[in-house]
Amino acid sequence: MSTKPMSPVLAPPRQQVGVSGWLRQNLFSTPLNTLLTVLVAWLLLMAIPALVEWGLINADFTATSAQECREVTGACWAFIVEKHRLILFGVYPFDEQWRPLLASLVLIIMLVLSCLRRFWNAWMAVIWTIGLTGFGVLMWGGIFGLSYVDNSRWGGLPLTLMLSTFGIAFAFPLGVLLALGRRSHLPAVKAVSVIYIELIRGVPLISLLFMSSVMLPLFLPEGFSIDKLLRAQIAIILFAAAYIAETVRGGLQAVPKGQYEGAESIGLNYWQTMRKIVLPQALKIVIPPLVSIFISLFKDTSLVVIIGIFDLTQAAKAALADAAWRGYSTEAYLFIAAIYFVFCYSISRYSQSLEKSLNRGQRS
Repeated sequence: MSTKPMSPVLAPPRQQVGVSGWLRQNLFSTPLNTLLTVLVAWLLLMAIPALVEWGLINADFTATSAQECREVTGACWAFIVEKHRLILFGVYPFDEQWRPLLASLVLIIMLVLSCLRRFWNAWMAVIWTIGLTGFGVLMWGGIFGLSYVDNSRWGGLPLTLMLSTFGIAFAFPLGVLLALGRRSHLPAVKAVSVIYIELIRGVPLISLLFMSSVMLPLFLPEGFSIDKLLRAQIAIILFAAAYIAETVRGGLQAVPKGQYEGAESIGLNYWQTMRKIVLPQALKIVIPPLVSIFISLFKDTSLVVIIGIFDLTQAAKAALADAAWRGYSTEAYLFIAAIYFVFCYSISRYSQSLEKSLNRGQRS
């Protein structure tokens, strides 16, 4: 019996192996990339030493007053040490600020558990019910010996987390329904969905917040009012839903027509087809743009500052209004920028790991 000689396994070219191969492929692959790499390296060499000197070497972490900070040439992180509670929790009663801290931890824990696939079952509804109840009890109080705190005094990080979490939680299902409505064969449903999506996407979020805060009360019956925080939350939900709808619609269009026909051939109705076959594939396709919307929504909650709600940005402005600590806005905004970065970067990294996990499951 004759056997064919096995063809030798060719190793990759040396220029693609190791650190030097990675550098050559990603940073110096073309003359333009080489020029950009050199420029970026030069900028970093110029900026990083100066930033380290300003932010660490010459910085003051222990000053007890602004006058002491003015004697140094670096950053005044003592301002953050002095005002961090105001920035993080706004005008919430000082002696009760352990409550918004604990409420924020509860919300973060629920978000982390929601990201773990082992909790993607009926228990998740129980966890969110208990967690949201605890969040409300801690923030409002009025029971279990806790003093009542009106939501007009909420602010800082808990408020930002609440607006973004509820915004995503309610905007996502609404956006999916709008995407399905826009692709519906029912003329009335399709027309309403198209009008809503195009109308909302045609205006900036700041306009919706302004309308909800200033204009909406003018159209309500006399003696009837809606809480300002609730109006802002509804505006954020309606705004995000329109963008989610268009993203999900793109995912629905990317699902092959054969998937619909296969579902119809085994007797599935419309909602079974969408829930079991089409939507899982469509949502997996649009994970990256959906995450971009979620990150943008988290950052856009800072726009509620225009209607006087004490989010992180407004709380930082309130801290800077203290005459004894004026002139340290750079430190304040770097502090809240670091908070936004931690949350946004965590969301981005999780989306990448989720996408890889789903693709791995498909290949297997």
